[in-house]
This record gives sequence, C-alpha cells and structure tokens, in this order.
Amino acid sequence: MNFVTRNEILDVNKTTESIIGAAIEVHRHLGPGLLESAYEECLSEELSLRNIPFKRQVILPVTYKGKKLDIGYRIDLLVNNEVVVELKTVETILPIHEAQTLTYMRLGGWQVGLILNFNVTILKNGIKRLVHKLKE
Repeated sequence: MNFVTRNEILDVNKTTESIIGAAIEVHRHLGPGLLESAYEECLSEELSLRNIPFKRQVILPVTYKGKKLDIGYRIDLLVNNEVVVELKTVETILPIHEAQTLTYMRLGGWQVGLILNFNVTILKNGIKRLVHKLKE
C-alpha cells in the first residue's frame, strides 16, 4: 500500500479547500435547480479564473484480466491531478454515489475525492469528502 506523507496531505487539503471555495462561489451565483452540466461548466470556469489546474470528463478505463477496456466511465473533474470531483444535482448524496467515487479513486490510484451536490440550499450541506488509503 502506498500512503502519502504529511506534506502531501497538507497539499491535497489545500486543493480540496480551493475546490470547495470555487464551488461555493458557483453556487452563490447559480443556486440550486440547474442541470449537472451547467454546474460543471461554471465550476470549470471558476477553477480557470483561480488558476487551479484541472481536467474535465477524464476517461477512466477499467483493467480486466490485464487488458484496459474503455467502458465509458468518466470522472467529472480531476483537479491538480490529485482530487477526483464528482458533481451531482440530487436530493441527497446516497451510498451509491460514494461507492462510485471511491471506485473511480481506486481504479485511477487517487486518494482523495469530493462529491459536490449543487441541489441544496447551502452548498456546505452538499459536500462529501472521501479518502482512499490516506492516513490523516
């Protein structure tokens, strides 16, 4: 198992704080009730404005019996090549959403993920931080 160092934890915490700050700004301007794609577009713009590196719709192949297969999985955002961000517009974050994000993290080798549910009155109530193989 590969565990990260304390400095790497501090760096990823700064990244997640930056993502959450950008998401709060988007939510302040848009509020709840739009499609996930609108929030993805606006959050991407906000991350760009803040000079936070990210990739959108990152293809995540599944390796099955030694062969990489493109099954169609895509990560909404991968920020700073270290934080998986899944965007939702649902009534509540369910265990299946957490399982999906954790699986993406495991398959891609990332240790931190955020689920951001924009379908809430106050965004802090729609944030779920997930870790995989991370000592905190």
